[in-house]
Amino acid sequence: MSTKVYVGNLSWGTNEDILRGAFEPYGTVLDAIVLKDRDTGRSRGFGFVTLASPEEANAAINGLDGQELDGKSIKVSIANERLDRGNRPGRY
Repeated sequence: MSTKVYVGNLSWGTNEDILRGAFEPYGTVLDAIVLKDRDTGRSRGFGFVTLASPEEANAAINGLDGQELDGKSIKVSIANERLDRGNRPGRY
């Protein structure tokens, strides 16, 4: 069963390839995404990586949480389930 991890405090210059490369030593990376501001296209400073198993995700968390990536100390943890936002309006 795949497991998604949250990666926070990313450098503005960190992209999906850099993120994927950091996690590949810990297991099979199924997906890596850096969230971007929809107006500016600039990184929002966080992303998500999906690994093939919970064991690989835990190994990545233990190995990468607090480590430096692109000049910043990153935060890595199991991603929380996204809550249904309901009928909340979008940003203005």
